[in-house]
Amino acid sequence: MSFVIFTDLDGTLLDHASYSYAPAKPALALLHKHDIPLILASSKTAFEIAPLRDELGFAHCPAIVENGAGLLPAHADPESLAGAQSDYQRIRTILDAMPADLRALFAGFGDWSVEEIAQNTGLPKDNAALAARRLFSEPGLFSGNAHQKQRFESYIEERGLKARQGGRYYTLSFGATKADQMRGILKQQSLAAPPVKSIALGDAANDIEMLETADFGVIISNPAGKPLPPLSGEDEGRIMRADNPGPTGWNEAILNHIGGPATA
Repeated sequence: MSFVIFTDLDGTLLDHASYSYAPAKPALALLHKHDIPLILASSKTAFEIAPLRDELGFAHCPAIVENGAGLLPAHADPESLAGAQSDYQRIRTILDAMPADLRALFAGFGDWSVEEIAQNTGLPKDNAALAARRLFSEPGLFSGNAHQKQRFESYIEERGLKARQGGRYYTLSFGATKADQMRGILKQQSLAAPPVKSIALGDAANDIEMLETADFGVIISNPAGKPLPPLSGEDEGRIMRADNPGPTGWNEAILNHIGGPATA
């Protein structure tokens, strides 16, 4: 049986406060030992994820970036994706052509300086600079009322865009999700090494589709966030909840599913 692991980062593989993955090192070692692919799936940009993917030793695996709006191929340099007509540039073109009264209601990363992104997100300035290098989606803040939001969404949907409200940001993209990207990756993996079983781990609402799409899902508790509601698959045990938060719970879940301890 072949496994493919899909994991969220902040609050899941990475500690919510320190961003460390140290408690997950035994499970990461086990994945390397058995050549099990680890697919990072996050709201982070390709420029944020690529260095971490290299550090973890999984540069040979694709990564799901910007909440599923895009994919960073295996071994790819994010610079190679920054073409003249990226999805992000298309999004900004649609925004810039919007009637002024609607446009004034949305402020996205492209409207903010790196200093403002750092202030709004709480990221250090260097990390905020990487978060600003978007290729597939535009997160931001919408300041209008319900009627104005309906007009805004009608306008962008006529032009192929989708809007999704996350825990903090209102994000515009062309509609792909973490689960969509997961299905595509699994199709390729199954062609190479059938049968393949998928395991997904996440802690937040934007992970629900991924957790429910996987063969096995693990909800990592996040004391800093709102607990996820009961998910489809929990009653029959296909989706489980980790006892511990962050990388500690992640480590235990992987060792329990894959089998046997490993040393970092």
